[in-house]
Amino acid sequence: MKFKYILLAFTLGVIGTGCSDIERSRNLADPKVSATTLAQQVCSNCHGIDGRATSPIFPNLAAQQPTYFIAQMKQFRSHNRLDPAGFEYMWGLSRSLTDEQIKGLADYYASQVSASPGRGDNPAMVARGQAIFEKGVTEKNIPPCSACHGPQAQGNEQFPRLAHQHADYLVKQLKVFQRTDERPEGSIMKPIAHDLTPGHMQDVAAYLQELPAQ
Repeated sequence: MKFKYILLAFTLGVIGTGCSDIERSRNLADPKVSATTLAQQVCSNCHGIDGRATSPIFPNLAAQQPTYFIAQMKQFRSHNRLDPAGFEYMWGLSRSLTDEQIKGLADYYASQVSASPGRGDNPAMVARGQAIFEKGVTEKNIPPCSACHGPQAQGNEQFPRLAHQHADYLVKQLKVFQRTDERPEGSIMKPIAHDLTPGHMQDVAAYLQELPAQ
């Protein structure tokens, strides 16, 4: 019996030490927890430890534009980004993050190596998507995606990197822009997405997922 009490005391001591170790803390309300710790111990559950998400439900964050990333995190934190997946996963996680932590997360992911190009089996779809990305849809006055997102879809400060993003995630976000006001900071995308057909969305998403690495 005495041995059991000693073992219990030792176990509680270890747990207490672990919880007080800031480098291994998942406490999102503690401003002293570093962004790297948050990225590797919390965000990694959905986005991967290096920002390359294995599930197409969640976006790749590796090599993302830091200005864009910071803006999105602040939108989540203030509850201004209303897309269902956004508030379901991100409102609670972001509500106590400090500006310094958000900037640290942005820098962490920006420094990671981009996700690798995806592999598909529909070259015709990819070719159609490339035409939309580079030339737009002229008959509907839809401008080329490259005008804002860069010739290699690398992004440009407030415009996100799209290269090698999960196609399913891209289609989901295009539908959000098209049908609702759930992402008010992305209002520039609403008129662009409005006239895209489901086929357009799938084609350009397939191209962006498989865009050759540069």
